[in-house]
Amino acid sequence: MNPDRQIDMAAALLHQRGARVHLVAVSGSGMIGLAKLLLDAGLTVSGSDLQRGKQIAALEQLGLKFYQGHAARQVDGATLLGYSSAIGADNVERRAAADGGIPQFRRAEILAALARRQRLLTVSGTHGKTTTTLMLTRIFQAAGRDPGFYIGADVPDFEFSAGLGAADGDLIIEADESDGTLACYAPAAVLVLNIEPDHLDHYADLAHIKTAFLALARKSGTPPVLCADDECCRELAQQLPLAVTYALGYDAEFRAANLTVSAGASSFDVTRRGATLGALTVNLPGRHNASNALGAVALALTAGVPFADCQRALAAMRGAARRFEILHRDEDYLVVDDYAHHPSEIRATLAAAKDCGARRVLATFQPHRYSRSLHLQHEFAGAFADADRVFITDIYSAGEPPIDGVTGAAFAATVGEHVTYAPTLDDLQTALALTLQPGDCVLTMGAGDICKVSVSVARDLWMFRRLQQLLTPSPRHPERSNEVAQSKDRVDPSNADSELQASGGSVVKLYEPLSRHTTLRVGGPAQFWVEPADDEALRRVADFCRAQNLPLTVIGRGSNLLVRDHGMRGVCVHLGAPAFGAITVSGAEIKAGAGARLRDLVHAAKRAGLGGLEFLEGIPGNLGGALRMNAGAFGGALGEVIVSVRALAPDGKILELPRAALTMNYRDTPLFADHIALGATLRGAAGDAAAIGAKLDDFRAQRHAAQPKQPSAGSTFQNPPALSAGRLLEELGLKGKKIGGAQFSAVHANFIINDGSATATDALALIELARRAARERRGVELELEVKVLGD
Repeated sequence: MNPDRQIDMAAALLHQRGARVHLVAVSGSGMIGLAKLLLDAGLTVSGSDLQRGKQIAALEQLGLKFYQGHAARQVDGATLLGYSSAIGADNVERRAAADGGIPQFRRAEILAALARRQRLLTVSGTHGKTTTTLMLTRIFQAAGRDPGFYIGADVPDFEFSAGLGAADGDLIIEADESDGTLACYAPAAVLVLNIEPDHLDHYADLAHIKTAFLALARKSGTPPVLCADDECCRELAQQLPLAVTYALGYDAEFRAANLTVSAGASSFDVTRRGATLGALTVNLPGRHNASNALGAVALALTAGVPFADCQRALAAMRGAARRFEILHRDEDYLVVDDYAHHPSEIRATLAAAKDCGARRVLATFQPHRYSRSLHLQHEFAGAFADADRVFITDIYSAGEPPIDGVTGAAFAATVGEHVTYAPTLDDLQTALALTLQPGDCVLTMGAGDICKVSVSVARDLWMFRRLQQLLTPSPRHPERSNEVAQSKDRVDPSNADSELQASGGSVVKLYEPLSRHTTLRVGGPAQFWVEPADDEALRRVADFCRAQNLPLTVIGRGSNLLVRDHGMRGVCVHLGAPAFGAITVSGAEIKAGAGARLRDLVHAAKRAGLGGLEFLEGIPGNLGGALRMNAGAFGGALGEVIVSVRALAPDGKILELPRAALTMNYRDTPLFADHIALGATLRGAAGDAAAIGAKLDDFRAQRHAAQPKQPSAGSTFQNPPALSAGRLLEELGLKGKKIGGAQFSAVHANFIINDGSATATDALALIELARRAARERRGVELELEVKVLGD
């Protein structure tokens, strides 16, 4: 159907008494704004989506009827149905509307029908539309014109991303070209920012795209405004005799003179036909935002807005969500999220990041759509030149079917050097954590859900600073409290310090690789690594974790521990400070802190002429881990020699519990599922020092002969009843079996060793292989002795 007739029909339906509009996928960034405009117009609106968007609750207060999930019955009684181009005709609600004779319209068609009530100003272009639409809205608001607006992203300063404004007034909209719906609009004014190849799943080629923009510009009721810095816009301007042009670098009616770009802002003098109008400061980073601001000023001035209102509005600007949105900033780290998904946008965003003064820019990119990745692959290849490191994820399909050979791995291979392929967002978070250093800017880019990673990193940096302040306020800035400040689930920039060593003896580290702290030498990063100086510091950390709902895990010497490759969320506590490692002997009793090495404890007993602890010789751990595991060897177990234990309870109290109050099972002490071991008192037996030494030598020799020398986590499986796990694995033919860099030792089959290249995934694959073989071939369920932790 002719676009004008389609919009005539939509407008007529919207004017019917009691009209109800049903919107499919109403939580989307485009549809949520349309719902707000329809509600502002006094219409009855319902909508459905698989997920509740952040603004749904607020729209329900205005009258929206929201349905979670799609169902045919939800369109019953609707006057018309609206949908975005991402919703196919096979959607259950669209099929129900077709069967019921309910007219269906694309989002832009309903928006164009609504716009007939007001003076329509469209902002169009391949990129920059959202920010420029926000700039124009701010300018018109500063001029007191109460404009309507429709912006394709959340705006931190606005409750909603759309509003109808004054009746018969201005309506400023972001006009999307992706699906050909530019033809729907009949604008009073047009701003074209740029025209580049994109959306080639819809358009045949660049010429086709230029034709769509030219048709829009020709429909403008006032001279269209075009960017002369853009080659395609210059071509269009030659076909539009009345066009108004602006530019940073080309001859144009509006020019930016004396342009300076600094971290977070740009300044320039605005000239018109050579006459200086005045200075302009744009409180957004990058040359591209200077260009966007100049375009907004050019259109505003042609619409009769005073230049002073432009100056005031742009100086106070905050950007839209995901448009170079600074999620965290301190003297060591910068975290920025941006919607950039086209090669030109990536180049502009990276240039802005470089202007922010970071030592390194870690650029992460989630390719958006298979078709765009295919058609623009050569342009993408050169778009990351300003990044120091590049991380590429798998392609975000946005509903498109896959294209053979178009993958995230192939995309990463075209980008060049210093590129890491991280297929999933979890992989990306881990790769960033293992790369991040003070002085870095973390930059996430893409039109999918990659923003989850930058939000997570920003939150981690905020909590990292809080942990440092908790253990001891920074001597450089003792006055800072750095309280939580959040907006729309995002962390505001803070002025955090980032020194790793806190004064007072406590240590706090961000993203510490746990491979450094496990005897198998595998494991991803700990979200936070804390070495408290004493009991009080540990108590503070435990209180913080409860308040922030963070897991707390105590890591000893890392024996009998397998940490997965994505590491561990929460706080990993290591009791390595001197206060936790003290050992004292009084009579037949040995009192030791949880951080004391078992080897040191045994030899302290030997020096005092106390035996009975020799079985602990060679167990590569500390007392805290041995208490949790009820460690044992050579026929002895720790529970047999304990007098009492000290523990930090979940409520923050320190308890002294006698052995009789403890349940200690084979390789498990249930108390320490939620209590933290602080230390214990053990009882030895008086003996001959030479005999004790000979026994230790014998046990040590047995261990050296029976256990591998390569990195391992100790015994992998518990011994089944009346059976040796090592012998069982050998009988199953698994001795020496290797997956990746992990191997069942040829010395002792119940030990998994690391040849130096193993990952936790390799070790877990070996474990699963053994458990399956034991179950299927011998009817034995192998239980793990090694503890598996992490994501």
